Amino acid sequence: MPGPVDDSNRPAKRKRASLDRKPSKRARSESSDEDSQAQILLLEHEIFESKKNYNNIAKLIKILGADTEDADDSVVAAISLCRVFMRFMVAGELEKRKGSTEKDLVVIKWLRERYSEYKAALLELLGEYVIGNTALELCMRLLKAEGEHFRNGQDYNFPTAFLAEIIQVLLMPETEDSARKEFSEKFVEENDDVRFYTFECIEKLLGDGLQTPNLFDNALEVLTTIESVPEKKEELEDFYVAAPKKTTHALYSLTQHKKRAQSAWLALLRIEMSKEQRKSILGLMDNSIAPWFMRPELLMDFLTDSYDAGGSTSLLALSGVFYLIEQRNLDYPAFYRKLYSLIDAGILHSKHRSKFFRLLDTFLGSTHLPAVLVASFLKKLARLTLYAPPAGIVVVVPWIYNLLKKHPSCTFMIHRETRSAEEKEILENEGLADPFNMDEKDPMETGAIESSLWEIVMLQSHYHPNVATLAKIISEQFTKNAYNMEDFLDHSYGSMLEAELSKDIKKAPVVEFEIPKKIFTKYDVEAGIEDNLVVKLWDFN
Repeated sequence: MPGPVDDSNRPAKRKRASLDRKPSKRARSESSDEDSQAQILLLEHEIFESKKNYNNIAKLIKILGADTEDADDSVVAAISLCRVFMRFMVAGELEKRKGSTEKDLVVIKWLRERYSEYKAALLELLGEYVIGNTALELCMRLLKAEGEHFRNGQDYNFPTAFLAEIIQVLLMPETEDSARKEFSEKFVEENDDVRFYTFECIEKLLGDGLQTPNLFDNALEVLTTIESVPEKKEELEDFYVAAPKKTTHALYSLTQHKKRAQSAWLALLRIEMSKEQRKSILGLMDNSIAPWFMRPELLMDFLTDSYDAGGSTSLLALSGVFYLIEQRNLDYPAFYRKLYSLIDAGILHSKHRSKFFRLLDTFLGSTHLPAVLVASFLKKLARLTLYAPPAGIVVVVPWIYNLLKKHPSCTFMIHRETRSAEEKEILENEGLADPFNMDEKDPMETGAIESSLWEIVMLQSHYHPNVATLAKIISEQFTKNAYNMEDFLDHSYGSMLEAELSKDIKKAPVVEFEIPKKIFTKYDVEAGIEDNLVVKLWDFN
């Protein structure tokens, strides 16, 4: 009967492979390699033949943990041990049964210890180059077997402790991205129970203060791969481990699923993050994060802090803050003042320009907004077009036209007449200053409502023909339907140039019919060709 394995027989701790490590060439011949693998399979077969050969398990674990250049033996040993322990679990060999003798209990204890060693060795392999995906597959098979056979007298017992160990390794910086991706796509995304307990484990690991390099990025990678948000209870039917028999179990509750997801995301948001990491979170807010939240108001602090940060971070936080204001009655009185401050020269050059104008169209769409407020946004954007690239201008002009259609009280800004005799005299002799204060932070105090959109008229003389043509709409009668902004939002200078070049030329431009052969040097006298003016003036003596 086997007893506890000596410390001398324990496998040495396997060194993690470097991320730059490439599969090494085989140090042994093909025949030697096949012989060693055949020996591993023989050790496995002998285990099933008799309990007397259980010590072969210790030998296989030693092979699994050996630090060799060739990983084939380790993989074969890992697969063999997986078959051994899964068969033991199915047969109940790893659990105390009624009528078990003292000797049986010794064997069971010894097998459980070896099983723990085997799992620890697998977790080491999980973080290694190349063979990490194979180790993940074996870990998940063992997890499934544990959940179905290690019930401890309960109706349902998901092995959350083992799952937490797997996830902790996956969050390590040494672990390959491919292993995290396979775990998320193959197991978490496809199985409701694995997803449920993955959220729970991540929340616990992050809440316990797990500190590793790249922890935020790796945890975010796992969480964002989980895209399918269940909408109703009937969708909770795909289980990796056998489903619970009691219909009252938390796995059948949509509320509990979202609660676990909400806690996991909140734990991630509490981690200290860089500016770029904050931006990545904000970019995922609408589609990947907010749908999981039963109480979106819990995102209030994160979103308002991001909105107050300024720059592109504020732009990305816009939609989340507005959602909380509109749907959750968030009290944020300075919303439009902050929104106004985001409009600067950089906004028309920003890569987030399209998203900003889509949101701006929503924010200023309400007819209940004060005309003074709307006028400030119209005027400031009109002023910025004087310094903007053509791709930015062709977004602003139709946007201004649409907003004037929504807010007719602002339309007199496109044709303001000087009525009093005193103003006319000042206008003729000195000119009138624009009452709009570009430096004013409060959109209710800019004086824009007293100004006009003369900047758009100036654009009618723009060097780019598309801009000049588009700007003329402001001088025509407002009978045209509102523009479809999607036709303008994604323009770039390159796309506008390509459109211009693809036009049919109705009249060919006049060009010089003959290219001169000499520009800076004189022609020979015998050539009978007169030198151009540049050559005549080129002599500095």
